[in-house]
Amino acid sequence: MDVLAKIALITGAGSGIGRAAAVALSEAGFSVVLAGRKRESLEATAGALQVGQSRCLVVPTDVTDPAAVRNLFLATNNQFGRLDVLFNNAGISAPNVPLEELTFARWKEVIETNLTGAFLCTQEAFKLMKAQQPRGGRIINNGSISAHVPRPNSAPYTAAKHAITGLTKSTALDGRAFEIACGQIDIGNADTAMAGKMKHGVPQANGTLAVEPTIDVRHVVEAIVYMAKLPLDANVPFITVMATQMPYVGRG
Repeated sequence: MDVLAKIALITGAGSGIGRAAAVALSEAGFSVVLAGRKRESLEATAGALQVGQSRCLVVPTDVTDPAAVRNLFLATNNQFGRLDVLFNNAGISAPNVPLEELTFARWKEVIETNLTGAFLCTQEAFKLMKAQQPRGGRIINNGSISAHVPRPNSAPYTAAKHAITGLTKSTALDGRAFEIACGQIDIGNADTAMAGKMKHGVPQANGTLAVEPTIDVRHVVEAIVYMAKLPLDANVPFITVMATQMPYVGRG
């Protein structure tokens, strides 16, 4: 491996923003570790990269399982000897149902995937980044517009994303003494499969359904690559990339 090459680990790399980020980071010169639940989806992402096997590692991982997360970072260290960037991107949403009808199982699944998974990956990244030479690295959390304001009937997703903001701040503080930088990207209506419903109408705060604009995902991944390539003495704590006319700023 080229000692100058940097290593980026992307969770939720099998589709959407995770896949797009993996491709963009690879094109920017990073070797990439692809993590996600489904091997076939990760292999499809690997197939989209214009790099050889020496610069790409596929590790099927359930980020809610501490043992699986430990294995992910052990495999990363065994293959590349270090980690420079972690993109905590894995996430799921819950059905759009009234808060009182949401099952505990669905609440728990969203919180464990979106929040606990990010914490477990951050914890293992800290261990690796503190011990490696040169020391340090960068962690980028996928926050979402929901880290600021909720959509109707989105309590578990919104609660998890608000908590990600707290995790980002704590990570940035606790990593400061070890050259570990942490920032968060809050994304609004990137045009991925998950955002396809925006084109057909989604619930608004006033009870109506409305079509919302989307943006090309490349605008999002360009921001992720910018954050990833910064030297460790510089950081972007928070950045928002969103469709200009989506109902976020103001009152709808």
